[in-house]
Amino acid sequence: MNNRKQPFLPILLGSDMNAYGMARAFHEAYGIKPLVLGRANLTATQDSKILNFRVIPNLNEQDYFIPALKQIAEEFKDQNLLLLACGDDYAKLIIKNKPTLKSYFAIPYIDEDLMDRIVLKENFYEMCEKYSFAYPKTTLCTFDTRHSFTFDFDYPIIIKASNSVEYWKCSFPGKKKVFVAHDEAEKTAIIDAIYSSSYQDNLTIQEFIPGDDSYMRVLNAYVGKDGKVKLMALGNPILEEHSPEGIGSYAAIINTYDEELLDKVRFFLEDIGYTGFANFDMKYDMRDGQYKLFEINLRNGRSSYYVTASGYNLMKYVADDHILNLPQELTYAKNKHLWLIIPPGVLFKYAQNEQMKEEAKRLIEEGKATNSLFYKEDFSPKRWMKLKLNNLNYYRKYKKYFNNKGLS
Repeated sequence: MNNRKQPFLPILLGSDMNAYGMARAFHEAYGIKPLVLGRANLTATQDSKILNFRVIPNLNEQDYFIPALKQIAEEFKDQNLLLLACGDDYAKLIIKNKPTLKSYFAIPYIDEDLMDRIVLKENFYEMCEKYSFAYPKTTLCTFDTRHSFTFDFDYPIIIKASNSVEYWKCSFPGKKKVFVAHDEAEKTAIIDAIYSSSYQDNLTIQEFIPGDDSYMRVLNAYVGKDGKVKLMALGNPILEEHSPEGIGSYAAIINTYDEELLDKVRFFLEDIGYTGFANFDMKYDMRDGQYKLFEINLRNGRSSYYVTASGYNLMKYVADDHILNLPQELTYAKNKHLWLIIPPGVLFKYAQNEQMKEEAKRLIEEGKATNSLFYKEDFSPKRWMKLKLNNLNYYRKYKKYFNNKGLS
């Protein structure tokens, strides 16, 4: 379909699997092709017939961001434009520039003052206290305190960059998205390695919540422009990625349901005046029976196609609300579905929760399983071959990196 004949045009910022999942959701709901903008065309969005991709160098930098988007707005001024971020850096840029951008695009994101209350760690934990969300014991390490800071919890500990955008730019031997240190010597080696790079911002030091990947929970919500929650979907990861760049990203999820938790999060989002997508990462702590909240992302999650795959098209919610102005009722997602980006063979070899593995097998047998990158409406031999090779690579990655979250 030609973009100029579409009833509206989604503009997606990013080129990863989240961008593809969002494009697929729009294609499934409306039969339309989004325009995807990114600094490079990655495997997930390459050779696709359901989206139009455009490379814009330095799109994630403020000086290039607004001129590039104004140019896009001018090019497609005859259409309703919906602007969506596929990653944290783009979400923050949209929010910071919302006063300018809203003249050209529908912007389903919060304002900057609310972003600062949510994203800044010290403010985030104050909000957790106010709304009775449990969270892991946490302290900050700065470049100046890297050899002197203390913490009041036991090893193992989690070490991760507080500024994910700056951390993404740096490089050093053994770099991982998240580290686990089991003793003082390992902690010191990891912190020294990080600060030997260009990254000089704060590090978040956190207690490690026991339990394998299946103790994690991910919650995606959509809050309408009227400030009322329209959709909430809770996922139970079975397995995360374990490669250095992928640690903490989900590889397989089964939808689950917890009405008490959904009610609590819904009250929180509506009470603080939230709008748009929200994505929560948390872990169930078997020691006290509580979910420990790690963070709130101001966008739909990288794995959020699990919501659409289970029958609740996440992109339809935002477009029906902001573009088509259709009324929406509150929905708590209850359908069971398996979402995965890895081959089933990898899932069943490395997942540690036997009960969830049995559930995954049953869902596959019932035809209730989806890999968001393999879309039959977007078949081409070239694309399929790249995705198959990418898929096979997971066998090598898991063999090499599974449960290795140290420096080496």
